[in-house]
Amino acid sequence: MEDQQTTLPSEDSGLNFEKVWAMFRETDRKFQEQMRESDRKFQETREQMRESDRKLREQMRETDRRIGELGNRFGELAEHLVAPSIKEKFNALHYTFDKVSQDIDISDEWDRYSGAEIDLLLENGDIAIAVEVKAKPQYKDVDRHCERMEVLRRWADRHNDKRKFLGAIAGAILPKEVRSYTLKNGFYVIEQTGDTVRIDVPDGFKPREW
Repeated sequence: MEDQQTTLPSEDSGLNFEKVWAMFRETDRKFQEQMRESDRKFQETREQMRESDRKLREQMRETDRRIGELGNRFGELAEHLVAPSIKEKFNALHYTFDKVSQDIDISDEWDRYSGAEIDLLLENGDIAIAVEVKAKPQYKDVDRHCERMEVLRRWADRHNDKRKFLGAIAGAILPKEVRSYTLKNGFYVIEQTGDTVRIDVPDGFKPREW
C-alpha cells in the first residue's frame, strides 16, 4: 500500500486571511469614497435646486408685479374711455344724471371697513350709480363691488343721504360667464366697443338697489 502524502498549499498559491482582509479594506475604502462623492454631488444638486427655486420665485414675483402694473394701466385707460360718454349712455336709458365724478373715496371713522373707492359715480338728486372699471373683470371684482355697495349704503345712511344707489361693472374685455354673473348680482354691464361704450340691458333685467 502506497503512502499517501498530503500537500499543504503554500502561502503564494491562494488567498489567506491577510490578503482577504486587505481586499476587504480596499473595497470598503473605495465604497466610502464613492459614498462621499455621491453625497457631495447630492449636496451640490440640492444647492443648485434651491438656487433655481429662489430665482424662479423672484421671477414669479417680478412677473406678478409687472402684470399688476399692466393691469392698473389698462384699468386706468379703460376708465378714461368710459368716463366721457357714460352719462349720455345712462341718460338714454331714461336717467337724468347731471354729474359724473371719478375716483371717489367713501370712508369715515364710523365704518368698520377701511372705506370704498369708486371709479366713477353718476349722480342726480334721487339716484346714484357707482361704476367699477376693470380691463377684464373677474368674478371676484363683482363680489368686491357688492361689498363696496354695502359700504356706500352705510356711509349714505350715516350722512342722511336718502338716494337710491345702483351699481355697474365696466370692462374692455368681459367674458360671457362674468357678464352673466354681473347681471345676476343686479349690476349694469358696460362694455367697451371701439372708442365708446354700450350698456348691456337684457330683457327682464332689473338693477339692484342699495
